[in-house]
Amino acid sequence: MQNPRLASRYAKSLIDLVLEKNQLEEVHNDMLFLQQVMKTNRDLVLLLKSPIIKADAKLKILDAVLNGRVSSTTQLFIKLLVNKGRESNLPEIAAEFGKQYNVIKNIATVKITTAVPMEQATLDMIKQRVADGTQQVQLEAKVKPELIGGFVLEAGDQLYDASIQNELNGLRQQFTKNIYVSEIR
Repeated sequence: MQNPRLASRYAKSLIDLVLEKNQLEEVHNDMLFLQQVMKTNRDLVLLLKSPIIKADAKLKILDAVLNGRVSSTTQLFIKLLVNKGRESNLPEIAAEFGKQYNVIKNIATVKITTAVPMEQATLDMIKQRVADGTQQVQLEAKVKPELIGGFVLEAGDQLYDASIQNELNGLRQQFTKNIYVSEIR
C-alpha cells in the first residue's frame, strides 16, 4: 500500500458523504465493482499511475469504462480524485472504503488458507463457528499448495496456523537448535 493514511482519509470522507445522502449500499457496490475491475485489468491500474497521461484523458477513459455501471456520486468522487491528482490511489481507497464499511456494518472478515479447495459446507460450518451472535462474518477462502495440508485461519488480529508447513518449520528449528544436547561454551 503506497499511502494508507491518504486512502483512509478519502474513504472516510466518501463514507461520511454517502451516509449523509443515504447511499451507503449503492456506493459500497460501486467500490466492490471498482476493486474487481482493478484486479482484472492491470492496464487500467497502470493508466491511473502513469504520469505521462493527462488528467483529462484519464477522466475520459474512466468515464467510458464506468459510465452507467457506477452511481453519479461515485463518478463525481472519481472525478475529484483525478482533479486532485490522486487517481493512482483509487485501488487503495476502494479497499479502505470496504474496510470502513465493514466496521460500520459490524462485519468481521475471516481469511482461511488451505492447501486444497474446501467444500462450501465446510466453509459454512467454519463461518458459523467463528461468528458470534453480535456480528456477521465475511469469509475469504484461499488455496496455497505450499501449506501441504491443514489450514491457516486469520480472524481480526488473531492467527491460528494448523498447517503441515508450520509444523515442519517448527521441527526444523528444533533440530537446528538441537535442544537435546547441552551447549558447550
